[in-house]
Amino acid sequence: MPAIYLDNAASTRVSDEVVALMTEVMRSAWGNPSSQHPQGAAARAYLDGARTRLLAALGDAGGVRSEIIWTSGCTESNALAVLGAARTHAGKLVISTLEHPAIATLADRLEREGREVARVPAGPGGVLDPDEVARAAHGAGVVALLAVQNEIGTVQPIAAIAAAVRAVAPGAHVHVDAAQALGKIAIDFAALGVDSVAIAGHKLHGPKGVGALQLRRGAELEPLWIGGGQQRGLRGGTQDAPGAAGLGLAAEHAVRALTSARARWLELAGRVTAQLAERGVAARQLVPDHRRAPHILALAIAGVPAGALRNVLASRGVYVATGSACAEEGAKKSPVLEAMGLPPEDGMVRLSFGLDTTADDVDAAAKILADVARELSRSGTRA
Repeated sequence: MPAIYLDNAASTRVSDEVVALMTEVMRSAWGNPSSQHPQGAAARAYLDGARTRLLAALGDAGGVRSEIIWTSGCTESNALAVLGAARTHAGKLVISTLEHPAIATLADRLEREGREVARVPAGPGGVLDPDEVARAAHGAGVVALLAVQNEIGTVQPIAAIAAAVRAVAPGAHVHVDAAQALGKIAIDFAALGVDSVAIAGHKLHGPKGVGALQLRRGAELEPLWIGGGQQRGLRGGTQDAPGAAGLGLAAEHAVRALTSARARWLELAGRVTAQLAERGVAARQLVPDHRRAPHILALAIAGVPAGALRNVLASRGVYVATGSACAEEGAKKSPVLEAMGLPPEDGMVRLSFGLDTTADDVDAAAKILADVARELSRSGTRA
């Protein structure tokens, strides 16, 4: 039986259409986009097309309010936004306790350098309270938050948070990590009211090693490094035309498919929870459907250690992500699951869906998951 891949929140398969476009660009427009000759112009044309597609996908068709800075991925985009804004904005940095390491480690670095950092705990179900963020944001220079939490899928009320922050710190730079959001929930840059949004190509059936920072026009950042002056000096270096083209097309496809994909992903998640219940597995959904991004289903399984669950599932051809609130051998404990109150004896399994996930895949995976969970529970295995 072929392996069943349900770890799309970690990375997705690049779509055939994206591969075809990137191959076309590499074969036909290999020039430097900064070069003033026909080959350079050909590469620039693909960059321009990708920019148009990505801006439309992010709710700013035509780039009226924002511009695109091409990067190597969401980690670099976060670093450019957070560190770049910290160098131009005095005041504390505000994050939450549920952040991805791409932001949490930036906060640690700035704190070591003497910057005050406020870490706002999440409320029930892992949702941030805009008023709590606003209270922490008095005197803030930068506020950086995930739109969708990568481990458990919680969708944060970013627009309400941004509005609350503006009321107490109107000059603060508000940044959003949208790696798990684009193509999974609706994104409208104007409605969000933020200054920057970080994107990664490989989360939405695009290429790895390519990302973007959507930056509000007029927002001030210092570059992470200086180079040849490309992209207004904010990100020096020759731009990756094939990668940008692939990201732009992947974003366009993901947003176009969002309505139908959302309905299908919710239905797939329901199939999983129904099968586990029918087979007597004590699984608890960590985030209810109305509070989570539809492609991430995080389940706590009573008395089943995450490490053993992950290893046995992989040996049977089911690829998922797992985690624990306590430290397991060879693994770090998850501060997110700890903050969510996951009991130390329970493991978490994250099933995440892509545009190419099928009902047959999910049904087969749910059966195997139920079998493995019951076996481990009976055996009393400990990681």
